[in-house]
Amino acid sequence: MAPSLALVAWAVLLVGLLWFDPARESKVSAALWVPLAWMFFLGSRAPSLWLGGQVGPGYGAAEVNVEGNPLNRTISLVLFGLSIAILLSRSFRWPDFFAKNWALSAFLLFSLLSVLWSDFPFPAFRKWFRDCGNYSMVLVVLSDPRPFEALRTLLRRLGYLLIPLCIVLIKYFPTLSRLYDPWTGFQTFTGATASKNMLGIVCLVCGIYFFWDTVVRWQDRNGGKRRKQILLVNALFMGMIVWLLNLSNSATSRTCLVIACLVILMAHSKLGQRRPGLLTVTIPCVFLLYALLAFGIGLSGQFATAVGRDPTMSGRTEIWDAVLSQRANPLLGAGYESFWLGPRLERIWALGLGAINEAHNGYLEVYLNLGYVGLFLLFLFVVGVYRNICKMLKPFSVTASLALATWTVFLFHNFTEVDFRSGLMWIFFVLVALAVEVDMEGARENGRQQPARQRELLPSPLVAVHQPAPVGAGGTGVRRSFHRGRA
Repeated sequence: MAPSLALVAWAVLLVGLLWFDPARESKVSAALWVPLAWMFFLGSRAPSLWLGGQVGPGYGAAEVNVEGNPLNRTISLVLFGLSIAILLSRSFRWPDFFAKNWALSAFLLFSLLSVLWSDFPFPAFRKWFRDCGNYSMVLVVLSDPRPFEALRTLLRRLGYLLIPLCIVLIKYFPTLSRLYDPWTGFQTFTGATASKNMLGIVCLVCGIYFFWDTVVRWQDRNGGKRRKQILLVNALFMGMIVWLLNLSNSATSRTCLVIACLVILMAHSKLGQRRPGLLTVTIPCVFLLYALLAFGIGLSGQFATAVGRDPTMSGRTEIWDAVLSQRANPLLGAGYESFWLGPRLERIWALGLGAINEAHNGYLEVYLNLGYVGLFLLFLFVVGVYRNICKMLKPFSVTASLALATWTVFLFHNFTEVDFRSGLMWIFFVLVALAVEVDMEGARENGRQQPARQRELLPSPLVAVHQPAPVGAGGTGVRRSFHRGRA
């Protein structure tokens, strides 16, 4: 098939999926296209790369990292402005949101204050302001009149958009979807993304959603033609995701997807629903044990070998040693997104580790930019999310099962990747975390009048629970507290 014809076929398939999708929810707001566009660029490539933009004359890579790209900045501002306009039109109550999400608010406030001691305060503030767009996009989704249908629709559309596009580019546009190591000539597949690791993250996020959606709907698989069609579409996309994961050769994402699927299956099993405490205690214990063995005792090399990687975890241990050798304030860090700027970046590149711009460890990355204080505030937010998940597992909530898998994978994924900033994995984590708080508020308002099993089998699991509630969101302040004059 000619490349141009393959691209046309992808466009036709995309339109068909969006228009005739059996899982399509007609009542969700058209405003969802704004966060979808934002997440598309997060999960694929920056607008300047899609449009063929290049670095201007006289700029080195380190300078570009400081200056940013005008096209990317403009498109981000437009999408951010649209999201704020949507929230204002919904009479969104910001004070309630910040009060009910104090840990996340404190982390964001400290990140803003860190601009004051950054060596590059204006670029740091610009990056902080850009990343605020992640949270406004999340709130656009959860302040939808039907927030859980909106959540499902957004994640499904993202999969429809990115997964087939990655396959088309890999098969028919190799110059756009493959990279070659300048020294060894080793080929890596990137698809619609900018790196093989980013391709792995896209597959991980979409794989978690499609597998979870399949498990939720499976018990009612004989509930009609529409339900069978949805399950068939899910199965086809899971097949494409597995194929792309094998091509991407991202051991971290592949392992994390297996973990997520196991957690979802365990949460939906009879044992998991009868004794959710067993699951909620086991997961953090396994995480702490892994952290102790891998980084406390030094068995990370053995774990890397077990999943098909070299003992240095593809050079990550060398990167960790290099960045820790640089001067940075251990308490406060270098400032928001400021560690990888200017002379410090050039010194690290001079060590011969390649043109890297991240620590390949999310916890280390937060430490470098925000120090121990930033790590502590982030820890409070993550622990608060887990407490909410545990509360919603008994009685059982399908949103909590998705959040539990996402929470587990997020913690493990950050051992070798950086997700605590503006990436697709971070916005996915925050979106699902705040969705659980919406679920909590709805459960309190309705007194959990429905049996757990009945709620699980709903096509949109929480719509019946939340239907009498005002439009806005509970623990996040989205469902009731953020909208005035709606009952």
